Amino acid sequence: MAALVEELKSWAQESRQRLAALPLVPHLEHIGRVLQIGDGVAMVGGLPQARLDELLIFEGGVRGLAVDLGDDAIGCILLGDTAGIAAGSVVRGTGEVARVQVGQMLLGRIVDALGTPLDGKGTIEGAQLAPVEQAAPVIVDRALVTKPLATGLLVVDAMIPLGRGQRELIIGDRETGKTAIAVDTIINQKSSDVICVYAAIGQKASSVARVINAVRQYGAPERCIFVIGEADAPPGLQWLTPYSAFSMAEYFMMRRRDVLVILDDLTKHAACYRQVSLLLRRPPGREAYPGDIFYIHSRLLERAAKLGPELGGGSLTALPIAETQAGNISAYIPTNLISITDGQIYLDPRLFYEDQKPAVDIAKSVSRVGGKTQAPVLKALSESLRLKYAQFLELEVFTRFGTMVDERTRKVIEHGRRIRAVLGQRQFAPQSLGEQVALLCAVADGALDILPLDRIDALRAGLAPWLAEHCPEIRALDDEAEPLPDAVRARLKESLIALAQSVGE
Repeated sequence: MAALVEELKSWAQESRQRLAALPLVPHLEHIGRVLQIGDGVAMVGGLPQARLDELLIFEGGVRGLAVDLGDDAIGCILLGDTAGIAAGSVVRGTGEVARVQVGQMLLGRIVDALGTPLDGKGTIEGAQLAPVEQAAPVIVDRALVTKPLATGLLVVDAMIPLGRGQRELIIGDRETGKTAIAVDTIINQKSSDVICVYAAIGQKASSVARVINAVRQYGAPERCIFVIGEADAPPGLQWLTPYSAFSMAEYFMMRRRDVLVILDDLTKHAACYRQVSLLLRRPPGREAYPGDIFYIHSRLLERAAKLGPELGGGSLTALPIAETQAGNISAYIPTNLISITDGQIYLDPRLFYEDQKPAVDIAKSVSRVGGKTQAPVLKALSESLRLKYAQFLELEVFTRFGTMVDERTRKVIEHGRRIRAVLGQRQFAPQSLGEQVALLCAVADGALDILPLDRIDALRAGLAPWLAEHCPEIRALDDEAEPLPDAVRARLKESLIALAQSVGE
């Protein structure tokens, strides 16, 4: 008993000494209370010093974002589970804006909009914190978009070329292959130095799992970051997901790296923002969207840029995805995004159901950067491809009525069908620049005219090993390659004719 008393006296003395060593300084803490809560938003009173976009801490550690500053109450978007929070609960102001983890440690990881790991691999150690909202690079800090971003899809790289630092919208109806194009683009970066960030906004867990599994199987997941805001996540996390993805990507851009960001998709992001805005009693506008919905997306996509050499020359390329209803690209959100971006890849449901995949409608798709980013060797071969394909589509319409056609028209139609067959491509099978050049040469030089349409897939499957054996200089082409000399092209034509004959036998 005496020993226990002595031990308690010693502990009490040590405690007094530790307390005496603590500095007695005033600590200011802003405390308010919840006035109303529900559906992922809360009204808070008693925080007159709160700032716009300030991070607030609710009971249980749940964080919220102050988005509406009223005279009597603050409107907050909650970034976590609201269980345990009720009217009267204590809310503390932090004086800080929302921040997310960024850095090399995030590569290969699956996180939410706040950087919390979702892949079960433990905490992310050593990551830095960066504000979720950051200003876009100003005009004087930007450079021209001149370097290509290869997607591995011939129909895109040949006729709708993308550049590093561009914003290209992928738009189309539901289940027409929008995400497939984005995933193939990520997979194709396996052979490049581009870092990829995939942001899933309001997507089903099964859809997100398919994307992640595809990248792990066919791509380079160690150079990818997956930022997930699933359909069952709080609305605040879904709304914050694309901004967090851009902050993670900007970390690498400012360190002279090239980054690709996929936003899948901004239509659901707009719907989520509409839901939150209506709950916060903001006045609705067209289609019940708040008046600042254009600004919400424009300030996000303006962060995609090609930086000038003074800032290292890094780039951030954005491929936002938007969903249309019954092919209506004149709806409110699609027209907003079309006007913000540098072009669009439009996917036609009719082409998809006709088994033309990727179902890209060449007439409605455009890249406003265009051939300035194309490899010279590919640009020389694709200059007249779009016109020839458009002429074929127009002539094909007349042949469906059983109209008699002359020999010249028949040859144009047969040639156009081979162009269409070459532009078709299986998913998860991106093509290298050398393969694309060889296919375009095969079409232009008539090497495919001797081959039945149903054998073109077989030719495409055997093209890569054939080039490696017979034309290694074509297989080794890069983005700086100049148009093929006549002698090289003649030798390539002979080799392609020999391949077509072997496949057609």
